[in-house]
Amino acid sequence: MKYICQVCGYVYDGGEEAPFDSLPESWKCPLCGAPKGEFKPQEAAPPAGTEGKAQLEGELGPFTAGQLAALCSSLGRGCEKQYKAEEAGFFRELAAWFTAAAPPAEEASAESLAESLRRDVADYPALRAAADAAGDRGAARICVWGEKVTRMLSSLLDRYLREGEAMLEGQEIWACSTCGFVWIGEAPPELCPVCKVPAWKFEKAEGGVKA
Repeated sequence: MKYICQVCGYVYDGGEEAPFDSLPESWKCPLCGAPKGEFKPQEAAPPAGTEGKAQLEGELGPFTAGQLAALCSSLGRGCEKQYKAEEAGFFRELAAWFTAAAPPAEEASAESLAESLRRDVADYPALRAAADAAGDRGAARICVWGEKVTRMLSSLLDRYLREGEAMLEGQEIWACSTCGFVWIGEAPPELCPVCKVPAWKFEKAEGGVKA
């Protein structure tokens, strides 16, 4: 049986050679250092499409599989920015697992996405105020980056709704692998406008429209 760390999501699978119960009580998570008591048996993934809403209950709350996929992806990128390649790999694996468990998005249209982005932009001032009031510098920094990227995405999508495919003709779409900033042009910017990483940290979107 596999056991998963409730702190970082690391999965222990010692198999028959080293079952979890045989580990000493002093054993700790090799990823985050959490004690053995923070591990719980890993439940089997729900069948694809079951109930249409794959959710993980417990200490993380009733988040959907899609939300957890986004969270793990963001954590992976954060680890990558700190040059923690192994940890980034673990989070990417978790993101892929949750992505596979997520049901297809309902009303997945450009219009519905644009409306969601507008709501997110409107929510950021309150989130930032709460982070500042709590003295949480980490959360405040996330709000700064998140609001910038969300506003940019909202602006690009509104432009796309006005111009259509003509907006992308002869252009490439580039995404910053650290913060998610999206750039449309023949080449990525020398530095990301949001998080200041160099151009090589941008990834070109495959399947974009070309002239």
